[in-house]
Amino acid sequence: MRPKTIGRTLGIGLRVAGRVAGERMAGAQAGRQAQAHQQVANNGATGQGNGQAARPSKANLGRGIGAFLRPFGKVGRAVWLEVMGVFFLLPVVIFARFVWRDRASWSHGPQHSEFIVSCVIVVIFLYLGITSFMRAWKK
Repeated sequence: MRPKTIGRTLGIGLRVAGRVAGERMAGAQAGRQAQAHQQVANNGATGQGNGQAARPSKANLGRGIGAFLRPFGKVGRAVWLEVMGVFFLLPVVIFARFVWRDRASWSHGPQHSEFIVSCVIVVIFLYLGITSFMRAWKK
């Protein structure tokens, strides 16, 4: 088949499938509405309102609220990761001062253990801060 023929065939097929799906969805929705009206009429005639008609609206309301809040959740996660990145970088700033002060004792000296501990803290929190910002920028 030539490309124009394939495209034409696929286009016609998609239009027909879309029309059929739309008709089925409209028929199903009309059937559900008729069933709900019949149920409300039966409950009204017998005087029994058991609240079954309110359940679908509550579920739809919950889904609607969830869909509305979903983008805010994504932004909130990104902001949270950036805030945590800043808080992870604060110990880096504080302990980098100690690393610089004790740099002469790096191999052996009176503050050797303090230098090693400060270096470990700086490296760990620098890693946590950078990865937190990277994760925020990916989202």
